[in-house]
Amino acid sequence: MNTKGKEMNFEKALAELEQIVGQLEKGGLALNESLALFEKGIKLTRFLRAELDKAEKKIEILLKDEKGQLQPHDFSPEDFSASGLEEETEGENQEESEEEDR
Repeated sequence: MNTKGKEMNFEKALAELEQIVGQLEKGGLALNESLALFEKGIKLTRFLRAELDKAEKKIEILLKDEKGQLQPHDFSPEDFSASGLEEETEGENQEESEEEDR
């Protein structure tokens, strides 16, 4: 999706959608202008949904086990901290080393 000749990405589309919602909530627009903004908002919403669907599919691929089965994972904010990721990676590496030693 291009807007004014610029390549659209998730963050730009979300910011633009937020701006449109703000304008529509504020009111005072002519009917045709409101409809045009609403239409643009719908297009942005569809684009954002498609981007989220792509991201979800990538995450599912990353979370599959060796057999191709999707393994559910619970995530907490600590999982996304740099130290949390390092600790998890170190623990996984240690487990793999132990299995290889057996």
